[in-house]
Amino acid sequence: MADRVLVRGGRVRKTFKYTIITVLSLAGLLLMVSVFYRSGYVLDFLGIHIDNPLSRRVTVPESYSQVDANNNGIADPIDIVNAARKEVEQRTTYKSVYYAGGYPPDDEGVCTDVIWRGLLAAGINLKDLMDEDIANNIELYPRTNGKREPNIDFRRVGNQYVFFERYAETLATEVIPGDIDNLEQWQPGDIVVFEGLKHVAIISDRRAKDGTPYIIHNSPPYASEVKLKSYNTPIEGHYRWRYED
Repeated sequence: MADRVLVRGGRVRKTFKYTIITVLSLAGLLLMVSVFYRSGYVLDFLGIHIDNPLSRRVTVPESYSQVDANNNGIADPIDIVNAARKEVEQRTTYKSVYYAGGYPPDDEGVCTDVIWRGLLAAGINLKDLMDEDIANNIELYPRTNGKREPNIDFRRVGNQYVFFERYAETLATEVIPGDIDNLEQWQPGDIVVFEGLKHVAIISDRRAKDGTPYIIHNSPPYASEVKLKSYNTPIEGHYRWRYED
């Protein structure tokens, strides 16, 4: 009887051991997949930023504008990033709706709302500027279909694309990991429009280990900060506001 108990106890311990090993192995595999799949997109989306341990560390010079137009002691590009990051911190819900007056509630929005909210923190009223330009040059804005609608025009990616093409500094659209000269062109507060004119984002002041930048954007279900290289869509345009003293 005692021998049977010992045998059963041994089997239980062995089964428990194998179970623990299996669970730990699966957890390790899941972590590896999370880190390497699309450069850690899933973890970044959840706010857990982990670099590929195999990548080489690259230090990229900070060469963004030091203009502080609103005199708050913070450079305008960082004002833009900080405002955009608030969208991430509060998990602004992605909600594509038409709003009377144009502006959505603070806790709702789409990708284009990250842009105007960021610029507004630096004293740049994108809605007013776009409304005026569309009124004077509506034929340049195909997304309007020839008819002004101030409540939504400034929130359309296609319209923002035309506006930035006209008034912002245009920069490289290819990110080259490890190439410092290329990576230095990607600075905080820059704006990227993706191919197809369906999505837009702000370049963060955070970089991955290999020097490539993060972006701050709003994509369902809510705003997040992820590595630019993890967003698998070619870049149509890369812009920088022409900051003025």
